[in-house]
Amino acid sequence: MSIILEGQNITKTFASEGGNGPLTVLNNTSIAIEKGSIVTVAGASGCGKSTLLHVLGGLDKPDSGTVLWEDQPIYKMGKEELAKFRNTQLGFVFQFHHLLPEFTALENIMMPALIQGTETSKAEERAQNLLQEFGIPDRAEHRPTQLSGGEQQRVAMARALMNNPDLILADEPTGNLDEENTDILLNFLFNLREKKNLSILLITHEKDIAGKSDVIYELSKGTLHKV
Repeated sequence: MSIILEGQNITKTFASEGGNGPLTVLNNTSIAIEKGSIVTVAGASGCGKSTLLHVLGGLDKPDSGTVLWEDQPIYKMGKEELAKFRNTQLGFVFQFHHLLPEFTALENIMMPALIQGTETSKAEERAQNLLQEFGIPDRAEHRPTQLSGGEQQRVAMARALMNNPDLILADEPTGNLDEENTDILLNFLFNLREKKNLSILLITHEKDIAGKSDVIYELSKGTLHKV
């Protein structure tokens, strides 16, 4: 299989509280994601998993190291080019759904396509199909506060799929869900790989979820190790 996304020798530091010098969250670490694979990064809370996802997803530039998308360094892109790359090639799903409260479920799902310049009618048709696919077509006109936690996360996942990305970056997507909704969401996520040959990077601290992946990394002391 070909590698779709790769982080090479990534280092990321932050200023520590109390002025005790910089805190190294990622320390010269590397990761490779093959096309069509499910890769999990596990580790304790606060170990830097979300920072890694942000760096790999073009949201936070590393201090040193390279992030390659199909062998092209993403942080050499201009600001607008990088934003377009994130919107078209990647789909983000976070622990907190980050739905826009003033818009309906349908409008939230449409948003990435509208930003890309897709015709409104085509974007709406695609969003309706995604709502159907996720089993909540009757929630199209509901605003986020009118949805359950599981429904909100399904809308967030549908939004992540709106522009047919090649890679889903999911950061603790089931962290706020009960067991039933966790199972539903994970089944949706893993079935996407089978249906669309999607690549998935899943951040989690739950070992039973990690066990369903093709490749498992553990992040500890700033460095990734294959499990």
